[in-house]
Amino acid sequence: MPFSLPIPAEANALLDRDALALVAGLTLDQQITLEKAFTSPWVLAQRLGHEPTAQELADFDAQALVEVFAAPPALHRFPKAMAARVQEVCRVIVDRYDGDPAGIWAGVADGAELLRRVLELPGFGRQKAQIFVALLGKQCGVRPEGWREAAGGYGEEGSFRSVADIVDQDSLIKVREYKKQMKAEAKATKGG
Repeated sequence: MPFSLPIPAEANALLDRDALALVAGLTLDQQITLEKAFTSPWVLAQRLGHEPTAQELADFDAQALVEVFAAPPALHRFPKAMAARVQEVCRVIVDRYDGDPAGIWAGVADGAELLRRVLELPGFGRQKAQIFVALLGKQCGVRPEGWREAAGGYGEEGSFRSVADIVDQDSLIKVREYKKQMKAEAKATKGG
């Protein structure tokens, strides 16, 4: 199923055809809007003049990559840290998957193995890894046995908890409402 996030059509098309763009979008999806996170791989490709490979980003001069990330408008609110994080993720992809980002999910025996592989990526804690597993299952057709269980609540059908569930404006609103509710509950628990 083609991506239909609330981002430019070209950015969605890049997510559809380029596994690295998808991995980078998930990597950047913290402390910024999901629209910004999943548009940034497309903007990065525009700035470089081509769609980069994991090998290219892994080998990129670190300071030069920061400058690409920081150029206005910055690709993330923390361009230095996130340029380094994307580069770290690309190095893992090069070292473990011969530079192929789809190697993260290709040939996994089951959902538990897929979750383990995603958890090995720099910056991917349990929640982010489960969201990625859910995104792969719900949007990309990567559904090894047990993927829903590995994704936890994010794998539930119709849960509207994360980017994995966004297919149109209505689902985006539902996901935002869920996140707002979770923040309110966390604040109430913390304060009470």
